[in-house]
Amino acid sequence: MPVFEYRVRDRSGKILKSQVEADTVAQVRDSLRAKGLLIVDIKSPKSGLQGDINIPGLNRPPGLKAIAIFSRQLATLINAGVPLVQSLTIMQRQLEHKGLQDIVRKVRNDVEAGTPFSEAIAKYPKVFNRLYINLVRSGETSGTLDSVLERISDFQEKDLALRGKIRSAMTYPVIVLVFALLITYVLLTTVVPQFGGILQQLGGDLPVITRVLMATSDFLRTKIWVILIVVVLLVVAYQQYYKTDKGRHVIDDFKLKVPVFGTLIKRTAIASFARTFGLLLSSGVNIIESLDITKGTANNVIVEDTLENAKNVVMVGEQMSGSLGASPIFPPMVVSMVAIGEETGALDTMLAKVADFYDREVEEAVAGLTAAIEPIMIIFLGGIVGVIVAGMFLPMFSIINKLSQ
Repeated sequence: MPVFEYRVRDRSGKILKSQVEADTVAQVRDSLRAKGLLIVDIKSPKSGLQGDINIPGLNRPPGLKAIAIFSRQLATLINAGVPLVQSLTIMQRQLEHKGLQDIVRKVRNDVEAGTPFSEAIAKYPKVFNRLYINLVRSGETSGTLDSVLERISDFQEKDLALRGKIRSAMTYPVIVLVFALLITYVLLTTVVPQFGGILQQLGGDLPVITRVLMATSDFLRTKIWVILIVVVLLVVAYQQYYKTDKGRHVIDDFKLKVPVFGTLIKRTAIASFARTFGLLLSSGVNIIESLDITKGTANNVIVEDTLENAKNVVMVGEQMSGSLGASPIFPPMVVSMVAIGEETGALDTMLAKVADFYDREVEEAVAGLTAAIEPIMIIFLGGIVGVIVAGMFLPMFSIINKLSQ
């Protein structure tokens, strides 16, 4: 029998974690709710208590784009009146990703055997996350699976578009920075030593900038391994520190406060929150579970804490807008729209408007960041080359003046 891991919150608010054997996620969920426990998370079954479920052929998990295309095409087939099993059979035949193709085949077999679609895909959390599974479950319950799949694909496509804009904005400065470092390394390890040898032969006092450049050149040529070791140690230390609760809070808080980038991260977090939370609510998922799922997609512990506080406030019957207003992440405009949505019963509509607004804000922030980074990187590269040129030619001028006297 499959083994499920779960996290729940008891009546005192304490988080409990354990495992249980059951045939489906629904059985686990019903059992925990019958005990009066608030479900935080249920992980998909393992083959036993020793390890994760094995997905044959899934060496490279399908990306978000592949899942979005799958969702869109499956929604189209179901909307056209094609039965779910037949739709999955068609999707299996035309999918290009072998791992996803194998998963769809297994899901189809499960559905054909009578397993609900949401329970079948829940076996593959690396492909279908908790958000996806809960939305599909709500679509099955309401009989609007095709509409829900359409919403999922819309959501994923917007997410992909946002990520693509941020990625494209960062591509240029990263390329320039890499080339600047390579050019600097080549100049310091090839050109500077040759000039340094000439200057030492000609004699005379060398300026401080020249001596620093020559010392740096010697270090890079003879002890580059020291830099590599230091970089590796710093990366490992960062990763280990970030795994701790304090480390996550310190680093994620710092990310939100970094000039320019912090604003971009905040706007992205707000857009993601509004889009995810609004999608869950409009699909029929209850507000407590919606907040819990949205919290899991935040990718920032400060945002997660804010949403956890909002969930706790809602659990005791109060409005979440007050809790969001106490956080420095959510600006007054967002808090006001959430409050209006709560009062009018149109929270999902208000969240959709917030998401659209902050999508545009992110686009503008990315465009402004790109425009600001380009001249900064050019000045940075020019400054490096200028320092090296000055360090090499200043002593040459001094030597020439001495020889001409």
